[in-house]
Order: sequence, then C-alpha cells, then structure tokens
Amino acid sequence: MPFNFSMDYSKKVSGFLKNRRWLQHIIFWLVILLTYIPMGLLDDDSIVVILIMDLCVHIPQILASYFVAYYLIPQFISKKRYVYFVFLFLLTTYAFSALARILTVHVGEALVRQRPFIQESIYEILTDLGTLCFHYVPIVYSVVFQFLFVKYFIGHKRVKDKEMLLSKEKTEAELKVLKAQLNPHFLFNTLNNIYSLSLDNSPKTPLAIGKLSEILDYVLYKCDGELVSLSSEITLIENYISLEKLRYDERLEVTIKANIKHDVQIPPLLLLSLAENAFKHGAGEDSGSPKIGIHIASDGSVLKVEIWNTISSAYSGNNEEGIGLSNIRKQLSLIYGNNYRLDIVVLPQLFTVILEIKHRLSDEN
Repeated sequence: MPFNFSMDYSKKVSGFLKNRRWLQHIIFWLVILLTYIPMGLLDDDSIVVILIMDLCVHIPQILASYFVAYYLIPQFISKKRYVYFVFLFLLTTYAFSALARILTVHVGEALVRQRPFIQESIYEILTDLGTLCFHYVPIVYSVVFQFLFVKYFIGHKRVKDKEMLLSKEKTEAELKVLKAQLNPHFLFNTLNNIYSLSLDNSPKTPLAIGKLSEILDYVLYKCDGELVSLSSEITLIENYISLEKLRYDERLEVTIKANIKHDVQIPPLLLLSLAENAFKHGAGEDSGSPKIGIHIASDGSVLKVEIWNTISSAYSGNNEEGIGLSNIRKQLSLIYGNNYRLDIVVLPQLFTVILEIKHRLSDEN
C-alpha cells in the first residue's frame, strides 16, 4: 500500500510538472544553487554569505545557459553556421566568465568582507586571462553544459512522447474506421435474415430479434476498448451462430470447439468477423448442406483460431481476400505488428482461415 501511494504521488507530481516548463527551470536552478551551499559550509561561512557569493556566480551561469540554449544553438548550430557559432561562443565565454569574476569581486566581496581590503580593478579582471580561463570558465560553463544536457534530454523525451501519442491516436482512428466498416456489414446481413423470416411469418422472428438485440448490445456498448476478453468474443460467436441457424434450419451444420486454458485479450469483433466471413462465403453461397467448423485454442502464449467452411463446386478457387479478411489483417497489423499469422487455405471443396496470435502472459495480468 505505501509503495502504491508513493507511485501514485510521483505520477501526480510528474504530471503537474510536465506542462509547466517555467517551474522545471526554477527547480533546476534551485538545485544548482543548493549544491553550492555544502562547499561554502566547509569554509565556516554563514548561509547568507554563501548565498550572496553563489548568486554572483549563478547570474552569469543563468545568462550564459539561456544565451547558448536559446540563441547560439538555434541561430547558428541548427542553421549550420559553425564558424559564427565558434566565434560568438568564445567571445561570450570570455564575457560571461569575466562577469562572474566582476560580480564576485565588486558585489559579493563588497557586501561580505570587512573593509578595508584590496580589490582588483575591472581592467585587471578583464586582462587576467589565466584566472578567467582556468577558474571561472569551468565554474560557469560546467553548469551551462548541465543545463543543455537536461534541456535536450527533456526535449527529446517530450518529442518521443508526442510521437507515441500521435501514433496511438492514429492507430485508434484507423481501428475505429475498420470497426465502422465491419459493424454495418454484419448488421446488414443479419437484418436481411430477420426480414426473410418475417416475410414467412416465422414464429422464430421474435427469437431472432432477441438474439440480434444481445449482439448489438455487445457491439455498441461492450467493445469500445482496443481489446476484449476471448470468452466474451466466444459468447458473441455462439449468439451469432444461433441467429444464423434460424435462417438455414437443419441444412446447416456448425461445430464449435473451444479449449481455453487462459482467457487472453483480443481485438473486439475479431472472431465475429472471421465467422461472418465463413457464413457469407460458405453457407451463403452453398444451396446444399453447408458445413462450418470453428476451433479456438488458447494456452496464454498462443491463440489459435481455425475456421473452415465448405464451398460449392462453383467457387472460383482463388486466394484473393475480400474486404472482410483484408480489414481483419489491417486490424491485426495495427495491434500485433509481426506477432500474428493469418493464413488462407483453399482446397477443392473447403475454405479454411487459420489465425495465430502470440501473447505474453505478463501483458494479460
């Protein structure tokens, strides 16, 4: 419980800071300022003295950091004007280092030291290149480089997060389009079935409407997410088969076998689309005694679905995918990448679709 609380708290803090860049900058400079205090305490100076002397150095550090990050790099490095960059970088390195020394001597020491004491003149400071190069340049620009590292690390992460968000939004939009193509297709076929029953004044019409209501309740309200449970999809398939059997009566033979050792998550309407394809191109085009078989097995690591249907002798025998199977393949590619296999096997009187999806148990828990 304490661990979960700390995790939730850290996420809230991270979310609060994420879109407040000004606060990120303030925290960075406060951390830099605080890291100098322990070094001053070694000299037995008071906190006030330490802060005054540190601020004399931090002001040039801040100015140099923002100048390099927001002017030199965008204006010269990004535009490949390297000669100008080197020249201005060297010139401003000298200027900011000299400023740090001037503020330290003429402001910091003037405030904290007891007079009288000897001070270097500004001319002496500007001409003392040794002290500037070997003492103040490292002090100022060590922080500048830290600032650049943090800035571009956060910036790179922000770009990656944005790319991931855009990719996710694109995938979700494409999945919604695919679902929109599948749902009306199923609804049109089912309403035709009910219409045929109603024309014959069949007593099975109310039962068919009830089954359709259950299916639509699932399709419209229970599968809005990217993934749903395999068991719920199997229930949907069983309802769909019951509805189709009302249309074909005894001439249609359907067998469904499920061996589910682990209830994995799969794309919604995936099994329905495969089953619908079997009914449409199997029973729908066979005036004899069509047969359909649905075998589903899942051990948690691999989901295997095999759906076959008999086909009439008039079937053309090509392996071209219709819009249903093409949409299923697109949906699987968006969600699983290369972790799936969808094969179509066409024999003289048998059409088989075999789907295998690789799962990881850790993803399901």
